[in-house]
Amino acid sequence: MIRAVHMGLAALLIALPGAAQAWRAVNGHEVQALGGGVYEVVGRVGSGAQDYWCGIGDYATAVLGVPAAQRIYIWRPVGPSAVRPGRKAVHFALSPPPGADTTTGYSLTVRRAGDNLSTAMARQYCYGNRFDELPWRLWP
Repeated sequence: MIRAVHMGLAALLIALPGAAQAWRAVNGHEVQALGGGVYEVVGRVGSGAQDYWCGIGDYATAVLGVPAAQRIYIWRPVGPSAVRPGRKAVHFALSPPPGADTTTGYSLTVRRAGDNLSTAMARQYCYGNRFDELPWRLWP
């Protein structure tokens, strides 16, 4: 029994440094700075484009303090996470990846490097959906 407790504590201590570096967006998605101005939004089961954009929009506003008109670019489309093995993630940056087409399309996507939204528009995907009616909301 004591050995199981010690193993559990050891596992917790190993996991803490990585968890301490992560930031959680309003929708619960983990955002981590990868360096070089690139940020990773780690998906959860069932995450869609709006979830990833919400995560980076919330991070850019709350943590980076960027202006509402600042463009956020997909640096690397949805693919394997660099920080959470076995999970999907999208890499974003405040500057476009070299040589990427930055013209915007008509649909929301996380499948094309260079696709971009303003910080304000990305953050708007946090509202008017399943995250708007949180259990602690007290007003109608």
